[in-house]
Amino acid sequence: MTDLILHHYWTSPFAEKVHLLMGFKQLSWRSVIIPRIMPKPDLTALTGGYRKTPVLQIGADIYCDTALIAQRLEHAKAAPTLFPEGQEFACRAFSAWADSVVFQHAVALIFQPEVMVERMANVPPEQAQAFMTDRKALFEKGNAPRVTAQQAAQHWPTLMRRLEEQLARSSGEYLFNAPSIADFSLAHCLWFLKSASQTAPLVDAYPEVSAWLGRVLGFGHGTHSDLSAEEAIRIAHESAPAPVPEGEMLLPAGLVQGTRVGISAQEYGVETVEGELVYAGVEELILRREDERAGTVHVHFPRIGFNIEYRTGRQSNQGWSSAS
Repeated sequence: MTDLILHHYWTSPFAEKVHLLMGFKQLSWRSVIIPRIMPKPDLTALTGGYRKTPVLQIGADIYCDTALIAQRLEHAKAAPTLFPEGQEFACRAFSAWADSVVFQHAVALIFQPEVMVERMANVPPEQAQAFMTDRKALFEKGNAPRVTAQQAAQHWPTLMRRLEEQLARSSGEYLFNAPSIADFSLAHCLWFLKSASQTAPLVDAYPEVSAWLGRVLGFGHGTHSDLSAEEAIRIAHESAPAPVPEGEMLLPAGLVQGTRVGISAQEYGVETVEGELVYAGVEELILRREDERAGTVHVHFPRIGFNIEYRTGRQSNQGWSSAS
């Protein structure tokens, strides 16, 4: 199989989720470090504008969003599974909840001014300001649940007590007995809180949760080796995208295969990626796009959580939501 190439940076919580997935499956992967803030010209050459971290590259196929990356890693190595038989829906539903609701609570708690002073203590003031400006732009559009620091502090004990109860009553050592995508989707949120001394007690105060988190983090990150962004782009340019999946296409109303469309995330980081729609399946949408540096690439998105709209030139005249 072509190398798994992860475009990421080490302090990204969603990148940590994928790092742990690599460790759980004992995979080897190539590490391309990307900027924490825009612009990200090398990443954009591959994705066409999608800016969120991380992105998985396999040759000339580019996978956006950790929900889809998890499915692709499952395809790369089926065992141990992220989706235990008979609990697939429960694990996926919990994962989506954690990635959205719990993550937004963690963001609200981490981005309190006094916590950010600690996190940015060794960062030059102009870089700290650029980071805060970038994150404001990242979250100001889209339909992500808006959670204030006050709301997050109010809700947090309830969320943690519920998790304590779930873990205490589980017949195994993980949320749904065996390790699953649910564990990794929650773990990265709590790992994020543990990165600052002022928010770490929000995890450490709960013994069942803290012990469980130690078990999940114990899977490690697999085996990685460094790769330059230029080399990753060269690999894409010299590769051909994998054939699109066979089977029935589930096209949005009014669209046909080959239509030029734009796809964007719904919650935040809503920059639109334009290209030719070559596949619309149950779980994913695939755009074919041409880039001067990366050549012909297929950019993959989850069907849930993303919008797709018809494009004529650069003008949109019909919208369709993947969640509808």
